[in-house]
Amino acid sequence: MLLLTACAAPKPAPTVSQPQPAPAPSGPSEEEIRQRAVAHFLKRAEAAQREGFLTSPAGASAYDFYLNVQQLDPGNQRAATGIQAIVLQLVEQARDALRHRAFGRVNSLLNTADEIAPGNPLSAEVRAQVKREQARATADQVPAGAGAQSVPLATAELDARSEKITRVLTGIAERIRQHQMRVIIIARTDAEGRWIYGQLRQAVPGYRVRGDIKLGRPPRLLLQKQ
Repeated sequence: MLLLTACAAPKPAPTVSQPQPAPAPSGPSEEEIRQRAVAHFLKRAEAAQREGFLTSPAGASAYDFYLNVQQLDPGNQRAATGIQAIVLQLVEQARDALRHRAFGRVNSLLNTADEIAPGNPLSAEVRAQVKREQARATADQVPAGAGAQSVPLATAELDARSEKITRVLTGIAERIRQHQMRVIIIARTDAEGRWIYGQLRQAVPGYRVRGDIKLGRPPRLLLQKQ
């Protein structure tokens, strides 16, 4: 009798779990956050600069925003160029104030420019001009004494050499002769000063108008009894 033995079924191989990929990070990376912040501050800086908020208000000026950019990205060229432009704008504002002899504002603007860019040559150039203009301003003070007068001259009328300014100068010349006055002509250019003096002389033929011509702004006549 033939005996058959049952063969045991092979056991299935154990399953090996495959490593799962790490989940993709959610949200922007640190570098993306930094770049977004740089772009944000550049945009605000340039907007503030266009609106004239160069160094104030504190914390919300173009200069402050550019500094924020430089902290995040020290080599950022747009920030460096923006700060340089601020210095140029401050110096130009100082030049404009100097033309009006607003010496206090001139010095304030230059001091701010020097704080941003110490030793910049543009500030030094304007400071030299300030000294010269202050010396002229001292010389151009209204003469002291009885009868001293300062007479402004309209720049638009002078530019046009108009009939109106000629009449004004004729009246002043009559006053100079009547009260025996001396005149200092403050003019923007030497040619303008000579033209004014010529009008005064023509208005009072035979009378010697005594005076001097100095360059300065605004144009005017300083009158004083001799």
